Amino acid sequence: MPPALIAACLWALVASVIAMLPRRFHWPGAVALIVTGIPLLGWVTAAEGPLWGLGLMLAGASVLRWPLIHLVARLRRRG
Repeated sequence: MPPALIAACLWALVASVIAMLPRRFHWPGAVALIVTGIPLLGWVTAAEGPLWGLGLMLAGASVLRWPLIHLVARLRRRG
């Protein structure tokens, strides 16, 4: 298995562990996942191609749906 996909699987494992922690750790964990997930998404896309990158982006959006929902709501209020 390519190193980029192994790192993506580890990212998903860490996301699952963060989800099982108490609620006070969710938002700091989400920030850490976003900060590490963006370069990881670029790495997977460059190493494995755009279909893998798109799949990883959809998986990341599924895991981080609440930060994404809050971001969209905030952008709608501004515009």
